[in-house]
Amino acid sequence: MGEKGEPHVDAAGARDQLIGAAREAGEIALGFFRAGERTSARVDYKAGGSPVTQADLAVDAFLRARLGAAFADAGWLSEETEDDRQRLSRASVLIVDPIDGTRGFLSGDPRWAISVALVVAGRPVAGVVHAPALAETYAAAQGCGSSLNGAVIEVSRRETLAGARIAGPKAMVDSIARAAGVSLIAQPRVPSLAYRMALVASGALDLAVGSEKSQDWDIAAVDLILDEAGGQLVEAAGAPLRYNNADTRRGVLFAASTRMIGPLIAAGRLAAGSKLA
Repeated sequence: MGEKGEPHVDAAGARDQLIGAAREAGEIALGFFRAGERTSARVDYKAGGSPVTQADLAVDAFLRARLGAAFADAGWLSEETEDDRQRLSRASVLIVDPIDGTRGFLSGDPRWAISVALVVAGRPVAGVVHAPALAETYAAAQGCGSSLNGAVIEVSRRETLAGARIAGPKAMVDSIARAAGVSLIAQPRVPSLAYRMALVASGALDLAVGSEKSQDWDIAAVDLILDEAGGQLVEAAGAPLRYNNADTRRGVLFAASTRMIGPLIAAGRLAAGSKLA
């Protein structure tokens, strides 16, 4: 469909297509990954200093061919492909990060992920965050719940910030704890933002935060996974995120259960002063 509208989508079927593609892409990436050692892939650097590896590009090419054939009417937005603004006129778009957490990947940290989402009318309807080196596949379809390796997952049932397990940039975590006047249990840094947020969906973490300037491809898939698991991924305004915009950059991000997202945002705003209000 070339014009914007709301086509009928088999969300569960789309999720299964994304799972299959992400897992195959994971095998490509694993061919270059060396646990605890530097990757065997060639490494280049983008303007601004961000690394891009031979593996990122190989996964991107595979996913574009595989998913482009499966979702022929969808636009395409990927970190490793030049943005084609024709996507803005499409009712649906595939949003992909071939390797989220490239710095971790190239240094041998297994906590990187392939993130793939199908977005319709601005919101994800199917999403997968696949961590090949950990053999973990987080997936969701709109209205069908979220899963980890096929088992149903849900967010933590915690109701107070005090003592919550949180992951994110250390300075952000420390300032949120001070602003809320509580102790938080900070977890080790997770290179992949998508994987970090997926840990909230599974209940392995209570809270997660991300610094500003992340992009839609980092979060589109995990947004749905969180939502279907009983959580929320939002910016400081607290409204549901909309995708397939001309500007793909994001502000500070907060992830938590629906019970905890309000207190987390409130503490984040206090920590940042008026900048997030």
